[in-house]
Order: sequence, then structure tokens, then C-alpha cells
Amino acid sequence: MTTSAELIEVSERRSAHNYHPLPVVIHEAHGAWVTDVEGKRYLDCLAGYSSLNFGHGHPKIIEAAQEQLQRLTLTSRAFYHDQFAQFCAGLGDLTGKDMILPMNTGAEAVETAIKVARKWGYQVKGVEPDQANIIVMDGNFHGRTTTIISFSTDPEAREDFGPYTPGFRIVRYGSIEAIKAAVDANTVAVLVEPIQGEAGVLVPEDGYLSDIRALCSARGLLMIADEIQSGLGRTGHTFACDHEGVVPDVYVLGKALGGGVVPVSAIAANRDVLGVIQPGQHGSTFGGNPLACAVGNAVIEMLSTGEFQARAGKLGEVLHTRLRELVGKGVVEVRGRGLWAGVDIDPELATGREVSKALMARSVLVKDTHGSTIRLAPPIVVSEDDLIWAIGRLADALYELHNQ
Repeated sequence: MTTSAELIEVSERRSAHNYHPLPVVIHEAHGAWVTDVEGKRYLDCLAGYSSLNFGHGHPKIIEAAQEQLQRLTLTSRAFYHDQFAQFCAGLGDLTGKDMILPMNTGAEAVETAIKVARKWGYQVKGVEPDQANIIVMDGNFHGRTTTIISFSTDPEAREDFGPYTPGFRIVRYGSIEAIKAAVDANTVAVLVEPIQGEAGVLVPEDGYLSDIRALCSARGLLMIADEIQSGLGRTGHTFACDHEGVVPDVYVLGKALGGGVVPVSAIAANRDVLGVIQPGQHGSTFGGNPLACAVGNAVIEMLSTGEFQARAGKLGEVLHTRLRELVGKGVVEVRGRGLWAGVDIDPELATGREVSKALMARSVLVKDTHGSTIRLAPPIVVSEDDLIWAIGRLADALYELHNQ
């Protein structure tokens, strides 16, 4: 098996079809560029859904991983290891929080936040046993575990996976009034994506996050911000909440925290929240392992300079300016913040997947979502010239589709 066609055929035949990948087989990658098994190069404008914020194979991250691989990769949490303290302290400093609870995947981090919020509700707020509820948003995407899909509004993620976990109230994203109406004496938290990525990079109106923060403070609720995709430099700040100067009670982090090398996730909160967790009540054999912490430490150090946040902001201005020039030329709307954009294609022209395939033919990799929308989230290390070139390829693709 050496050709893309052969590898795709076996993959489709021997693996469950839980994804619908574009027909490209990547062999190696450096920075913002990837190369397939035939040697064709593509500009990666998805960056592993923000997992590769620092590009493929960033030297600092790879060096940290290789050094740790030679020494120690796993102890389990039965013992301390010499990378753990630095990881917790560094991520705590980056988030401005007292404590960290590390896990592996983003979905695990969300599950952790849910468990902590419920336990906090019972032990600190005084909610009656098994009565806690958490307010969530329609159009959300927080992962695909059975608990998380229980409050999904995406039929593909939810249908035929019941019975569903109770304890969640779904309200309209972007509406503070909807949240206020859903709060009762048993509400313990509001879980929100500062920007909804999977829904099409939806940015709420200014003031929405500030209003949630004020409501949670007034009603004694935890504000939980899922910054798995939006955090760690993607939007031009360390966190998307920073655009409104909002500090949630709990940050949920993942994806880019692992530098595109290993799965690393965590929640960050102050002691009055995370202090409710005691030994044996939550954990993971691989959560906070030495390799993950070494990679995470490199990522935290890189973010501490502010260089990547500033670069995402600057390149984001280029990205959005150029994309807005395509409105009326096959594009209906452009949304996003920093180096992250959702682009609605005219549905009469093409679907998002058709545009994604047209871009793939032009050596640019993006991914569609919800019919006629494509998402662009190139690595923050992308050059300005390459970014402009990619948008030019989108313009070419739209022009060709219009004239077919």
C-alpha cells in the first residue's frame, strides 16, 4: 500500500466510518505545509481544529518531546514526576488560576468541568442531591461522550445514542435573557463556548460574555468557558474571553495545549472550586503524564511571550479583510476573530464540501461544516504571503464553480 487510492480504500474498508475525510493522505508536514504520499504539498488551513496552532513539528515542541521520550513517559498519578509541578504552576499562571486538573482529550476536560461543577454545587452552593442543572447553548460542540451528546442539538451527534444524561438546560446561544429565564435554585453553572467553532465560527455580540459573567456572579453560578478551540492564541489573545476582559470561573482547555504532538487537556479554576475534588473521585492513568506535561510546558512558555497571540491578531486582520472582499462573489458571510474564520458559501453555488474539494485540488486544505460553510484556521506560524495565496485560491475556486 503506497498510493493514496490504495491507502484510502483499505482505510474505508477496515475502519468505522465515523469521519468523512477529504481524499488526501498526508505523509509528512512542516510548519503550515503538509505533503501527501505522492509528494504533493498543501497549505494546511485547518490546523487540526486549532490543535496545531504552532504549526507542524515546531522545533521547540519537538525538542521538548524528544528529550522527555528519552527519559520518562508515564508514571501514572500513583507517583509524582518532575514535569508535573511546572505544568500545573505554568498553566495556573497563564490562566490566572490557583489549581489545574489535567486530563487527555478535550471531551475529558469538559466531562471534568461538569463533574466539578456538580460537586461544587452540592458541597459549596448547597443544592439538593442529584438536582443540579447546568445551562448550555444550542449549536454547542463540546465533544462526543454520552453525557456531552445528551445536550447536543446536532442530530448527527445525538440520535440513536440514548438514553440521555439529564441535568442540562439548552438555551439560545447569544441570548442572555434566555440564560436568565433558565436559571433556578438548582442551577450550578453556565457552560459556553466564547466562539462556537463547529457551528460555523459563530461570534456572539459584544457584551454577551460580560453579561454571562455578571449573571453568574450575581446568582452564585460557575461560568465555565470551553476554550478548547478558541483558546491559546487562536483569536489574537490568549483566550477568546480576553476580548471582553472576562475571566470565567473555570477554563476548559485542550487541543493546542498538546502542541500537535500528544493529547493534553485540563481545566483551570481557583481553589474554592477545584478544592472539592478529593483523591479517588476523578482521574486518568495518562492524565498529566510526563510526556504530556513536558510538551505542555513548552507550549505554555511559548504563549507566555505574547508573540503568537499578537501574530494571530495581525494575520487575522489580513484574513478577514481578504475574505470580506469575496462577499457577493460566491461568499454570503464571513465570521470569526483572529486567525479563525467561518465562511458561508452561497448554497446555490456549491456545498461546503464541494468548495473544500475544489480547494484541495488547488493545494489548500480546509474543512466544511453544516452544509455550505467552510472553516479556516491556519497555523499561527503561517506566512502572510501564504495566507494571501490561499485566499486567492478560494477566489479562483469560487469563480470556476460560478462559471461551470
